[in-house]
Parts: sequence; C-alpha cells; structure tokens
Amino acid sequence: MEELALKVEHVSKEYRLGQIGGGTLKAEIQSKIAKWRHKEDPNLKIGEKAHEKNERFLALDDVSFEIKKGEKIGIIGHNGAGKSTILKLICRVTAPTKGNIYLNGRITSMLEVGTGFHGELTGRENIYLNGSILGMSKAEIDEKIDEIIEFSEVKQFIDTPVKRYSSGMHVKLGFAVASHLNSEIMIMDEVLAVGDMAFQNKCINQMKKVADEEGRTILYVSHNMNTIRQLCDRCIVLEHGTVAFIGDVEEAIEIYLGGSSEGITSVNYNERPKWIFDDSRNIANVLARFDDKESNVISASERMIIHFSWENISDINNLCLRIEIRKPDRTIIGTAILNDIYSGKKGDKADFCVSMGVENLVAANYASTYTFFFKDKNGANMDVFCAKGLDFKVDSSNKGLDWNVLHWGNVIFSEVSIE
Repeated sequence: MEELALKVEHVSKEYRLGQIGGGTLKAEIQSKIAKWRHKEDPNLKIGEKAHEKNERFLALDDVSFEIKKGEKIGIIGHNGAGKSTILKLICRVTAPTKGNIYLNGRITSMLEVGTGFHGELTGRENIYLNGSILGMSKAEIDEKIDEIIEFSEVKQFIDTPVKRYSSGMHVKLGFAVASHLNSEIMIMDEVLAVGDMAFQNKCINQMKKVADEEGRTILYVSHNMNTIRQLCDRCIVLEHGTVAFIGDVEEAIEIYLGGSSEGITSVNYNERPKWIFDDSRNIANVLARFDDKESNVISASERMIIHFSWENISDINNLCLRIEIRKPDRTIIGTAILNDIYSGKKGDKADFCVSMGVENLVAANYASTYTFFFKDKNGANMDVFCAKGLDFKVDSSNKGLDWNVLHWGNVIFSEVSIE
C-alpha cells in the first residue's frame, strides 16, 4: 500500500456571520439594550447588516479525501467553494469545527502573496526565518541559500527589507523559499497568478521536478486550467464547501466549467439558469438551437446555423450580437460580431438565424459564448444577455491547416450573416 501524505476525514468548518463582540464593554451594553428595545444597533457601521448570534456559515461540509506521497493534486472550484479554507486547515492556520486532518511530513505553503514574510526583515533574513520555522538548521539553510536566491530572480534586492518588494517580487522569493527548503508537502494557493508568464512556467517545472525527483507532495489551487493540466495528476473539485469530484484532471475541469453539453443541439435558458453569466435584462425566454441538425457535429464544408428566439421585456433598438468560439477550457480563439441586427417593441418576439462558416477551424471540439448587447450614446457596449453557448465539434478541415492545437491564433469566420 502506498504511503499517505495527507488524509482529510469528515472535515467541516463553520464561521459566525457578522462582528463578534462590540470591542468595548460600553459598546456591548449599548448593543444589548438596543436589541432588547428592538432598536437599531448604534454601533453598526453605515449600511452594515446586523446578524443574529446564531447565524452561521458552513465554509466546508463533511469533506474527505486522501493524497498519496508524491502526488500532484489540483484543487479547483468557483470563488467561495472552500479551496482556501481547506488549505488553511491543512496548514493549521485555523482548526476544523469537526473532523480530523492527518499529516505525514512538514509543510511549506504560500496561501497568499507575502505569507510568512516579516516586512522589516530583508529577503535573506526571511529565508533563514522560514527555514527555522520548518525546523531546519542554519547549516542546512546555508547549503541552499545561493540556489534559492538565484531561482528567485531578486538577487539585486535580497538584502533590502521585503516591505519594499512589489507583489511580483514577493511571489518570486516566496516560491523560491517554499520549493527549495526541506519539506514533504508543498501547498500553493493561486499565488502564481501575480507572477509573469516566464516565471509561472519556471515554477510549474520546478514543482514537477520536486515531485518527481524528491517525492514531494504538491497541492495546487488555481483558476488557470492550463497550469492545472500541466502540473496535476488528479484533481479535486469543490462546490459550496463539499467535494463534487475527485479524479481525472480533464473530467474535473469539465465539471468545473459547468459540465459538457456534448450532443446537445438546443438550449432553453429558463431551464438552464446556470448557463447564464449575467442577469438577463431587456429580453426573456431565450432559446438557441442548431437549425435543422440532429447532432452538434458540423463538417467544415457546412455552415453553422444558430436559431435564436426570445421575448422583449422592454423596447429594444439596434441590438448587436457577439459570438465567441472557444477551446473547451474557454480560451477565446475567434469572435464574430453582428451590429444592429434587431429592433423591437416591448412584448414582441424575436426569431432569426445566424449563419457562419467554420472552414477555418481545425477538426476539434469547441465551446461558445453568446452575448447580446447594444451601444449607448457614448459608444460603450451595454450587455443585455450573456450566456454559455452550444458546444459543437468540427469533424474535418477542408484546408488541412497545419496548426498546433495548443497555440491557436485569432480565427476569422467567413460570411457571418442573418437569415
């Protein structure tokens, strides 16, 4: 049986909402009397809502998983899903309300930019401070300090107090320290988003190296699916404080991005509200479908025809449409824009088709986004409706273009028109 690096067992974390205590005895008494008289709390800030003392927020709800030694695990989920909370519990920054966490080894972590640094100390002094906290001797740190400084790319500023470092410099030094000091578990929480692309790639390669060569366990949180793909062996998807999925990276990313719509040729947005990115304004009962098709597979020799219909909530003048074609990970590869395609009165029903050529797309799977908008008097775009569009597959390419799928450029769609 492979040795475990980490075991999370039925862990829950609960927080109380609102301010706890008035700060002073006088303020506490004032708040109590106001509540007893059913009056507004005089110590609340303007616009602040009073919370009852029994109001609770469950940040994590019965979370369990195991991580083997040497695994590279991604943790993904939308904001508020509980990613940072679980990492804080693992790092013992805070304690779980319920459940247990078992660790097998020392941890280095970067939970946010500048974590573990003392602003008044220099970069060099902070390296020794972090090493000492991990239980390393001065001699052990001395062996690695030149390598850490070289990797961090802040050698010129290493004897300057870190309070004068930029956020990018904080990340570079912090990651260099975390990846080179002796620990068995390394935890990264979205900190690489601050660094430049060259340094991000350098960090990904370093994490692969320490995991593969030193057997170190990696826990990596990110909203960048490309870095998740590059680094991770498995993925954990968190939703509203619970584990939605543990397993294959691609399957996890698909769940995180809202699930696959493979084979779906029509969508009623009333039935799929999660597909809508912005609240619908001006239009309602929106439907979209591939016209006269029984599957979402399109030949490059065909034209893709999307049928739209909706009901106007208010008068609409000179409505425009933006269709974004994307990779499955939602990276935009091409955009088609149609200006002034529709005007109508309140209560009218719109019904039309958009036709576009896809012969410049290589054979692959694609996602899309539909955005209806109009321009205000200053020419600024005002979104009316923005939603996840229908996925589709191009099964052949007439031109046989020799593109690298990982590096698609901006694609031009031919003859985009209204029918």
